[in-house]
Amino acid sequence: MRLRYLTLIAVVFFSAFPLYYSVVVASRHNSALAQVPPPLWPGGNFFANVARVFDTVPFGLALVNSVLVAGSISVAVMFLSTLAGFAFAKLRFRGRNALLLVTVATMTVPAQLGIIPLYLLMVKLEWTGTMYALVVPALVNAFGVFFMTQFLSRALPGELLEAGRVDGCTTWGLFWHVVLPVARPAAAVLGMLTFMSAWNDYFWPLVVLTPDNPTVQVALSTLASGYVNDYVLGLAGTAVGTLPLVLIFAVFGRQIIGGIMQGAVKG
Repeated sequence: MRLRYLTLIAVVFFSAFPLYYSVVVASRHNSALAQVPPPLWPGGNFFANVARVFDTVPFGLALVNSVLVAGSISVAVMFLSTLAGFAFAKLRFRGRNALLLVTVATMTVPAQLGIIPLYLLMVKLEWTGTMYALVVPALVNAFGVFFMTQFLSRALPGELLEAGRVDGCTTWGLFWHVVLPVARPAAAVLGMLTFMSAWNDYFWPLVVLTPDNPTVQVALSTLASGYVNDYVLGLAGTAVGTLPLVLIFAVFGRQIIGGIMQGAVKG
């Protein structure tokens, strides 16, 4: 038992130390990077460095954009993936297995292969430089559909659906009153994974957005694109940009972990 706790403490330490040390450096001057031994305690310049971040790039706008984009994508993916997962898992219709196979097969195609046609489509729709170009193409994804299909096929008893039909529920009523409550733990996990993926997305926002209307990752790349890298400035922006993810996990962590554990238990 003692070895188990020591192992967990070591894992937590090595996982959290890089984030902690980035805050330490972000609260000091660039000269701290050359100190031997390196500083291990935060300095007194963190808020001054954060203020420099907001003065250098439109970081406040970038935070708002990332929250709106990641939040919209997460809600849409949770709802639409649960709806599609319900159809694939419990409804009987012609071509169901073939459609699911095609959906899963799209996961093998690198996203970079679709960048050029997707960008041309955004130009035709006149969505370049707007948040529509980030949100609409990501409203649903193959991983979310497959994830919810697998969960609902195990966690949603067919007898429960039949009882709902006997009571007069339509298919849409079954989805609202039966499927969504059952799918809530898995949807929370999917929402968290989707939010993190959308928040950390860099390549597509860099392609389709303008420098004066960035997301957090694009703004951070701008901070690091100078002729001489200001590491303190970049790490201060990284610390601020990571804070929303930490807050979301702190608020919804129990439900997310509960959903993971529920998915790991065979019914």
